[in-house]
Amino acid sequence: MLYSSIGALFCALIAWVVLRWCEQGPPVFNRVYLACLLWTLLGVLMVAGVAIHEGNARPPYGALLGSSLLRLVLVIDMLVGVVLLWRLIPRYDQRRIRPTSACLAVAVVMAIVFGVATSIGLT
Repeated sequence: MLYSSIGALFCALIAWVVLRWCEQGPPVFNRVYLACLLWTLLGVLMVAGVAIHEGNARPPYGALLGSSLLRLVLVIDMLVGVVLLWRLIPRYDQRRIRPTSACLAVAVVMAIVFGVATSIGLT
């Protein structure tokens, strides 16, 4: 739980910067953090479920990354992230952010997270 909230804070900082740039105004940060926290918790549950199902719950995770079930779960995870960001985050003028902005924020977060995870050797 603690690692998920730290990860959500990291993701929320990235998403807030992307959404501020896309929406040309600052989104509400506590709502960005809430959406990222829910997204992170659901993502951890889904990936852990796949890891347990595949029988690869301990490092190294290289074989798990080649799993087609994990790829499907990651796509579902990104779609859940887009929906959570889009539905939970208001803009500065109290309207929802655009779905395309949510898609871009999720894509940037996932790209940075995958880059960091592969560079520090979590695989």
